[in-house]
Amino acid sequence: MAKQRKPTLTIELLQSEAASFAVTESAHDEPLLFGVTDGKAVGTYLEHKFRAHLETKYDFILGSSASGIDFPELDVDMKVTSIKQPQSSCPFKSARQKIHGLGYSLLIFVYDKTDDEKTRKAKLNILHTIFVTKERTADFQTTTGVRRILENAGNKDDLLAFFQERMLPIDDIAANMLADELLAQPPEIGYLTISNALQWRLQYRRVIDQAGAVSGILRIQ
Repeated sequence: MAKQRKPTLTIELLQSEAASFAVTESAHDEPLLFGVTDGKAVGTYLEHKFRAHLETKYDFILGSSASGIDFPELDVDMKVTSIKQPQSSCPFKSARQKIHGLGYSLLIFVYDKTDDEKTRKAKLNILHTIFVTKERTADFQTTTGVRRILENAGNKDDLLAFFQERMLPIDDIAANMLADELLAQPPEIGYLTISNALQWRLQYRRVIDQAGAVSGILRIQ
């Protein structure tokens, strides 16, 4: 008897599964996480559990270190972060990501972890499940700053000076090319805060606040 093929995972199904997973996980008591304070360990636990859940129901390609994101076919990366400090890191590819976005969408689980001393179990209450389309994954201050310059009849020199003020990690040739592009086509406003580092540091407080109020930032749970 032929094995029944699982449906292909789509972005819509991913969002729907993330919403129901968040509700189920928020009611789950987990002894393995009791006393764990390392946010990376908590994030790894939740990411693996969600991926394992999806694998039982859908066909999809798992992300690898080469692709750098969790769902390469869908252009989506998954992030898990604590409400106490909603942030995570992501690979640095180019300074352009601050203005044009990361190049992929984000599925973000924001949790509040509590430990029960009596049962010696932890609970991850998932407070927000948010989907940020790739068009909204640029840096807020950088994109709004560029648009402000362009709306105020700014020229290439103004943009280059702005790149320097923002300490954009970019060389002169790339900066000139980027300025020409932006003069021809202003960027979409991004809603992440992206800090310069060997890896980008992504901060999510603004997307939590704006989810459901701005196109491209969906509050799915």
